Formats: sequence, structure tokens, C-alpha cells
Amino acid sequence: MRIALLTDGIFPYVIGGMQKHSYCLTKYLARQGVEIDLYHFNRSERDARTLELFSEEERRFIHPILIPFPVQGKLPGHYLRESYEYSRRVYEAMLKRDPVDYIYAKGFTAWSLLDQKRKGVKFPPVGVNFHGYEMFQPPASFRTRMEQYLLRSPVLFNLKYADQVFSYGGKITSLLTSLGIPKGKIIELPAGIESEWLIDQSAPIRKIRRFIFAGRYERRKGIEELHKMLLAWEGPEFEFIIAGPIPVSKQIKKAGIKYTGSIDNQKDMKTLLRDSDILVCPSHSEGMPNIILEGLASGLAIIATDVGAVSSMVDGKNGWLINPGSEKELQAAFKSAVHISEQELDEKKRSSLIRVKERFFWDKLILKTIDKITERLIVDK
Repeated sequence: MRIALLTDGIFPYVIGGMQKHSYCLTKYLARQGVEIDLYHFNRSERDARTLELFSEEERRFIHPILIPFPVQGKLPGHYLRESYEYSRRVYEAMLKRDPVDYIYAKGFTAWSLLDQKRKGVKFPPVGVNFHGYEMFQPPASFRTRMEQYLLRSPVLFNLKYADQVFSYGGKITSLLTSLGIPKGKIIELPAGIESEWLIDQSAPIRKIRRFIFAGRYERRKGIEELHKMLLAWEGPEFEFIIAGPIPVSKQIKKAGIKYTGSIDNQKDMKTLLRDSDILVCPSHSEGMPNIILEGLASGLAIIATDVGAVSSMVDGKNGWLINPGSEKELQAAFKSAVHISEQELDEKKRSSLIRVKERFFWDKLILKTIDKITERLIVDK
């Protein structure tokens, strides 16, 4: 089987959840002997042609095609213009290569191709993955609402003309069906994590609870609600690690709170997670956050909002699932986590380890992915 994997960057050349997913998808397809035409771009100082994080055996099956990502100023709509132009460049590059059996497209990367498909040009089956479909989830602010409206129509175009649409499950599948996507067109597969993240057992619980938030300063990540809750807290002592590029002007000063800045090294992130007790993810909208998968594999209890596919990872057994934007519920969950007994917290942490082993390892998920694609190819014969 030969697949064209159209990405908006892969880790470590572009940093982000979608890019990490693309990296793992490429890696585990290659391990199964699938030939991959990998379309991506580079925003790092590394040499993206080397694919240095892949093994020599994996690289035998990966055929990288670097496409420069266009930059078209900062006027409103620039992201959509850049995305369409990037998809056009990808499409033109595809025309120069040998045919493939299947096209797996991240985000808007197949937009130009699907435009041609709409006009009657024949292509192999095209599967599109927009991950969280945040543009259709409740916005965190008026500005976010306006940005979402700009994205909705182009996203619907891509979903309409794709042959298959990928979903992480949970609320994402019901969101897609509410948009008119037939269930038979939806491939429901969760995101995954590499087994090397898994610890044998969770770390000993500290007398003073240690929490961690990891993410950038973005309104939909819920860090403003988190800051407000931490400033108002008057209960027992706690430790709170906030990892990510949080502007100094937005940081709060209170005993027990530490900002680490950006963490680009996976080893450092593993250490931070494994030295903590509870991961906090108060997002207004999400797909299936990698950080929660990493938290599960690190043996953490989780406080998270019920958005996207988060409910498939977090419930009362391994944490606290709360409504997005609810300061009251966030405060109640935090209070419960601070006061919970060591025995109860240990049970939640153990439950996280069990859940990730049962459901979310890439070596199992990739087999399901290949099966779903193969089923489509058989139908098309």
C-alpha cells in the first residue's frame, strides 16, 4: 500500500499536537511496511530532509516532499489564504509523483485537490482529519467566535468533498453528524501515544499536592480561568507547575506557583509530568489533547473539561470531568484534588495507567487505521 500523507508539518520541525500526531502516524505506518509520500514543511533550524527522529528502517518507507509554507501578511483571513496556497503547492507536487492508493490529509492540506475533485477530476480515496473541529465548538471569547465563523465554511467544503472524515470519537463524532456528515463516512479512531511514555507505576504521592498545566497562552486553553482560581484559593498549601510559553506580563505571583517557560525537550516534559500528581486541562475546546495522553501514561490523575474526545480519556475513575468555562466546577475539582486521601488519589493514578495501556498505544491503533483504509480501498475496487 502507498499513502500520500499531507500534513501541516510534523514534529520536531513544526511543534503542535497535530504535528506530533502526524509524526507518530508516519512512524507507525512505516513500521508496518506502508510506503508514505510525506508532504510537510519546516519551521525549525533543523534539516528536515534528514528525518533524524525516525530509524533507518523506518526511513526506507518514508519519501519526504518539503513544501514551503506561504506567508501572506497579517490582514484578516491570511491563515485561510495561506492554507489554500499551501494545499495548491501540495497538489502540484503530487501531480509530479507516482500515483498512490490513498490520500490522508490533515486540516486544509487537501483543499485544492478536493476543489479539483469537485470539478470531476478523479483521485484515490481522500480521508480528511481536522482533529478537534474547534471552529464548531463553543468559543471562549467574542474574538474567537469571529475567527471560528471565518473557518467554518472552508472546513465544511473539505468535509463535503472528502471520501472519509476522521474523528477521535466522543463529542467529535456527534458534532460531525450534526453538521450533516453521514455516519458511514466517519472513521472513528482515537489519538495515540507511544508505549515508551508508560511508567511501571505512578510516583509516590506527596503530602503537598503537585499540579501541572502544560500549554501555550491561548484563550481557548482556559488558562485565564485557571489563573483566577489560583489567585482566589485560600485553602491548604499546594504546588502548581505551569509549563509553556506564558508571557511574563500574564504570569501571576503566588506562593507555590512556578512557570517553566517552553519545554521543547520530550525528556524534560516526561520528568515534569512524572514528578507531579494531577494534570489540569481547563480548555474551552479541544480535540484529543496529547498532553492528557502523556499525563495518563505518566500515572497522573486528571482534571479536564468535557470537550472533544476528552471523555474517552477522563472520568470519575481517574480524575474529574467538568464543564468548560465553569469557574465553579474548576474550583470544586481543584479543592477535591487538594483534599483527596492518598489512597483515593493513588487509585485514580493507577486507573490512568490502566486506561492508556488498554486503549491508546500507537502500535495497536495503527493496525486499526490500516484496516479502515484497506476497507475503503476494497469498496472502491
